[in-house]
Amino acid sequence: MTRSDPAKRLDTTRLQKMAQAYWESAALMAAVELEVFTAIAHGHDTIATVAKAVGISERNAERLLTALVAMTLLSRHDEGGGERFANAPDVQRFLVKDGERYAGPWILFTKPRWAAYGELSDRLRKGTEKRLGAYESFTVDDARHYHAATYSIGMGAARLFSRSVDLGGRKLMLDLGGGSGAYSIVATQTYPGLKAIVLDLPPVAVVAREYIAANNASERVSAIAGDFTTSDFPQGVDVVVMASNLPQYEPALIRLVVKKAFAALVPGGEMHLVGETLHDDRRGPLSAALWGLNEAVQGSTGLAHTESEVKSYLQDAGFAGVAVHPFVPGVLSRIAGRKPG
Repeated sequence: MTRSDPAKRLDTTRLQKMAQAYWESAALMAAVELEVFTAIAHGHDTIATVAKAVGISERNAERLLTALVAMTLLSRHDEGGGERFANAPDVQRFLVKDGERYAGPWILFTKPRWAAYGELSDRLRKGTEKRLGAYESFTVDDARHYHAATYSIGMGAARLFSRSVDLGGRKLMLDLGGGSGAYSIVATQTYPGLKAIVLDLPPVAVVAREYIAANNASERVSAIAGDFTTSDFPQGVDVVVMASNLPQYEPALIRLVVKKAFAALVPGGEMHLVGETLHDDRRGPLSAALWGLNEAVQGSTGLAHTESEVKSYLQDAGFAGVAVHPFVPGVLSRIAGRKPG
């Protein structure tokens, strides 16, 4: 009888880590809500001074800071005979409240779904789905809350898009489901002569106009109300963008929208579909898979799409030169094609 190889012996470590992953989410969200990272950036970098600055006990400050160090969100070092803490570089850039790139609202974006995810098994059993899920009952207040969270991250993606795609010489861009109008605002700032139209649900269009005005872009960017799966598209556009809403829709709806975009474009126009996409072997990335699963919580008919599937949506509509372009590795891909002519 031979002993089993210890190197091949299975244990539950990996499974336990996944089961407790929400503990890490909770620690990060609590630190953002308490403004721990902001306090440290402002020099409150000991347990005692963090506790005082954010209004918790020193014991709880020690508990939270210890977890944040273990999560590599903070570093701990000895200085002058005492322990001091410092923000990790990405934390310093994105989670200090008075910083230019503050993304705290985005970190907290999914927190309202916390209880719903605790009911995920029940929701999967029920399978109650609407075409647009929770978005069908969106109010203006919902849209304001939603885009207060997504605006900062959307502006970052919009800047990346305008650096990645040459829109020189283009005249009119149609931004489908454009939300806050980030892609349109940045593109028209970057490319003189370009104007843009944001098409989104009526409550979202109201909020888009607020962001457009706040960016002094009202002369370049307009927002019209509609459901891009059913509403007519403006004609004569030479760029169509659909960004960061891909998993919210089932394949039949994406195909429909892409065909409508093809019809709206002038010959030689281009479409860019930016979204969370799976690799063709459907083994990842995890981010795209989870955004697809999220639609079970949202109650829509959406799901995760592979890169090849998205390419086929454009090709079947008549687009040429369809290709997948890297965008945000592991998170977003950009699939683009041109209308012949």
